[in-house]
Amino acid sequence: MKSRYSHIVTLIAAILAFVPVMGVDYLLDNYVRVRERAQVEQSLGTITERIQTGAYSAIDSLRTILADSPSLCTPTFIANVHKQMAQSLYLKQVLVENADGAQYCDAFGSTVSYSPLSASLAIPGHTETVTVIKLADLATPVLKLTQAFGNTRMVSAFVPLVSSDSEGLLNRFKPTAMVRVSVTDGTSVLVAGDPSPYDSHGTTEYVSAEGFAGELPIRVEAAVPFAIVRADYADLDVSFTIIACLMSGAFLVLALQYVRRSKLPAFDLERAIASGELKPYYQPVINLKTGALAGCEVLCRWEKRNGEVVMPGAFIEYAEVTGLAIPMTLSLMQQVRADLGDLCLEMPDMKVSINLFEGHFRDGSVIEDVQAIFGGSNIAFRQLVFEITERYPLSNSTTANTVIAGLHALGARLAMDDVGTGHSNLAYMQTLGVDVIKIDRVFIDMIKPDTKQNPVLDGLISMCRDLGTEIIAEGVETEAQALYLRGRGVVMAQGFLFAPALKVVAFRELARALNGRPKAPPLAVPELTAGAAA
Repeated sequence: MKSRYSHIVTLIAAILAFVPVMGVDYLLDNYVRVRERAQVEQSLGTITERIQTGAYSAIDSLRTILADSPSLCTPTFIANVHKQMAQSLYLKQVLVENADGAQYCDAFGSTVSYSPLSASLAIPGHTETVTVIKLADLATPVLKLTQAFGNTRMVSAFVPLVSSDSEGLLNRFKPTAMVRVSVTDGTSVLVAGDPSPYDSHGTTEYVSAEGFAGELPIRVEAAVPFAIVRADYADLDVSFTIIACLMSGAFLVLALQYVRRSKLPAFDLERAIASGELKPYYQPVINLKTGALAGCEVLCRWEKRNGEVVMPGAFIEYAEVTGLAIPMTLSLMQQVRADLGDLCLEMPDMKVSINLFEGHFRDGSVIEDVQAIFGGSNIAFRQLVFEITERYPLSNSTTANTVIAGLHALGARLAMDDVGTGHSNLAYMQTLGVDVIKIDRVFIDMIKPDTKQNPVLDGLISMCRDLGTEIIAEGVETEAQALYLRGRGVVMAQGFLFAPALKVVAFRELARALNGRPKAPPLAVPELTAGAAA
């Protein structure tokens, strides 16, 4: 079974390491968009300011002419027109006409030839109106700013819309840009460049902006293909990419070094299981009454290729979370069969305890695995004890009960490990059908040389006795602890007082030494007081 999160730490480190590289284009693209849009807006501001200044200057000139002229088309009127044209940078012509377009006079005494490009529109806050026209042979459109004089006549001032032709407008922008001037009713009056790709809303990305000429009903748009402006930042792109690569490489090296030095076996555990680096160690379980070996608990050690031995606390939780605990247990059971087959045949009463994990109780495959490995071997099913820990809750589901029933049906027994430290209670253990209860060492450590009573431990022993389960005490390290436990009727114990977890050769030698010769006299048990016996 493969890990569900195989090399997840490596993947995360690699992704994080290359974020700067992957982010260079994203960050630089956004920087280009913001910077180039600001430049387009600045260029548009120059154009709209020019339109606005020319129009308002013409309006001021027109009002001055009318204020200084008692009547129209008189020498005084013409003189005032010439005076304002001489003072203005923008005013090119003044025309007096009626509503039908009949011309009365102009600044130069000739017929003014023009054609409208837009409708006549009002200027908010002004009595004048504005029309965009084509004046004679002038290359650029012209603003015609008109003021009514009496009921029949209109006086108009003419100023160029912009100071240059369409080619001059484009000089303010990047190649292939588009600039368009239109009135607010949508009528286009001046276009520079090709606006069709921009108007089609195709896949090409543009840096675009628009602006208005003050209160005038005139809008100016500009758009530049993003690819054109982005190409100007090629040198910056290369520099940023080099810096990002250096940052990514440094981060990746540091991340990999951290993971290799950490205790998390994310890189190695799956390979270690496949190559048999996870070895079973055997901790003897001793009969406190006879001193004989009653069995063993199979513990896991990771023997790395460099000779380092990793204790299970460094990888068991990771194995359980990732699902690697299941193939790990399968490997251990196969090694147990090879290691202890002959010994179990010699000692038919010896029990072999194997730890299972919560994941084993979510499907029934563990029963098939036990049958396949131990069926027909020298280790009988009745010699097997499967331990489940109380430190993590075991779902009392139909599947879990089916697994437990299946193990019992084979003849194996079920033990509850770490009792008193986790999630179980009396009803929980009764429901699971536990055969053996293992008292955690945290309670055994409460026994000191002068301890006469320990209400917590004594109550736990009494509860186990009421359940009718066998008791095994874990973590027994002193003779005082062994005597106290035996005095309370606890027969089986394991711990450093007897032996640590041993490799298979040492365990075989110890088992044959304890069970193949006359037993040592039992430990002397001091008389119990009435209170202690209770």
